[in-house]
Amino acid sequence: MTFTAAEARRRVARTDWAAHAAELDEHGSASTGPLLSPAECADLAALYDKPELFRTTVDLARHRFGSGEYRYFTHDLPAPVAALRAALYPRLLPVARDWAARLDRPALWPDSLDEWLERCHAAGQDRSAQILLSYGPGDWNALHRDVFGDLVFPLQVVIALDAYGTDYSGGEFLMVEQRPRAQSRGTATILRQGHGLVFTTRDHPVRTRRGWSAGAMRHGVSTVRSGRRRTLGVVFHDAT
Repeated sequence: MTFTAAEARRRVARTDWAAHAAELDEHGSASTGPLLSPAECADLAALYDKPELFRTTVDLARHRFGSGEYRYFTHDLPAPVAALRAALYPRLLPVARDWAARLDRPALWPDSLDEWLERCHAAGQDRSAQILLSYGPGDWNALHRDVFGDLVFPLQVVIALDAYGTDYSGGEFLMVEQRPRAQSRGTATILRQGHGLVFTTRDHPVRTRRGWSAGAMRHGVSTVRSGRRRTLGVVFHDAT
């Protein structure tokens, strides 16, 4: 079956986005239903071995980001990646605008993903930020944020392309929240093959006695114990 924009919208619509908005408020992340079949996951994972599809490869150890590799796609995205990105954006947009209102920030994001990307490009953020990541035994990713310029969409999505416990072990998705005037809080999530995890790009609103504060968050990947762990990163702003 050809992965069409209509099919992407159908799959994305199966998720209870109202419930997920509350989960994002509480934890800074929320799991979706299945977005890709196992066969589609395998097809996307196999693209990692086609360097002509990517604008650059990042060696995490070389940059002291951890261990492993990831590759940024060119703007000529595979159909499932482009379709899912377009289908997810309007579902996440209400959360983004609500968070901006609570944190007294400007809501910069138009209704159209294409218009938002045009604004990114006009500001000098004109390189694709869609990522295919590949980790083997001993690989890991340090806690970080995917902020590539002044224009940032506050949510992004990671989709697991391999099956936890079958294709690999370890490699849990990590998030650490620096809570206002409190100790940091960490979470570890096992990614289900074909399912997405929506998570905050840099922070989320936290209610305090003084009103709303920004709870700073970073994400990373724990050490892979065995096998091969590949994921697709869907980012809604482009990079400098």
